[in-house]
Amino acid sequence: MLRIIIAGLLLLSGLFVLGIATIGIFRFSTMLNRIHVAAKCDTLGALLVLSSLIVMSGVTFFSFKLLLVIIFLWLCNPVASHLVARAEVRTNHNIWKTCDFIDETESETGGEN
Repeated sequence: MLRIIIAGLLLLSGLFVLGIATIGIFRFSTMLNRIHVAAKCDTLGALLVLSSLIVMSGVTFFSFKLLLVIIFLWLCNPVASHLVARAEVRTNHNIWKTCDFIDETESETGGEN
């Protein structure tokens, strides 16, 4: 009974975080803000939902596979979001109108302002 309650709370909190992420994606105006909310909330929401499945299944080989999926998402989702944001910065020539950021050439060479 306790396992069902814990899994239900994890599942509901994960769905809540994913719902907030969906609202944030539609609410923010710039691409970089949308990527930020998607990266943070999708990682946490997937972690919570998959954790609820681990709690429901108990200690089995299936829960070990779910744990591997969680680790994979934790490693790959932020990196993929960073690469998409970096591609947006490099290809959108009008990004300086909506975003405040340091020029990439200055940060890579260590130049002074």
